[in-house]
Order: sequence, then structure tokens, then C-alpha cells
Amino acid sequence: MKYLLAVAMLASAVVGFSETASAAGGCGPGWYRGPYGGCRPMAGRVVVAPAPVYVAPAPVVVVRPRVCPYGFRWYAGACRRI
Repeated sequence: MKYLLAVAMLASAVVGFSETASAAGGCGPGWYRGPYGGCRPMAGRVVVAPAPVYVAPAPVVVVRPRVCPYGFRWYAGACRRI
């Protein structure tokens, strides 16, 4: 039981430190907090480009061809005379 508790505490500490390091002060990668709290770009370092955004294509609407001959209409699952 002692080992399980020790492993859980170690895992929570590792996760806690890794999240803090990747936050970069809340400004994001390639930026840092300035003296008055604003976000500033890191000069001379490569700024990571944002990930591309995928936009789904618009749905295609296909008009069904006429299923009943002229003089009939589709009603209740069958062609009926008008």
C-alpha cells in the first residue's frame, strides 16, 4: 500500500510540473510575460505555427428524379392517381 501511495504522489508531481512548464506563463509557445504582464514574442527564436484548421465541405444536395409518371403523385409509399 505504501508503494502504491508513493507512485501516485510521484505521478501527480510529474504531471503537475509538466503542465506548468508547457503553459509558458499563459501566453503560449513562443511568447513570454513582459514586465507589465503582457504577452511578448521571444525575439530570435522560432515561433511555432498554429495547427491547420480543417473545415468540412458543404453537404451536397441531390434532387431525386420524378418517381411517378405524369398524372400520378407519390403518396403513402405508392404512385396514386391525382
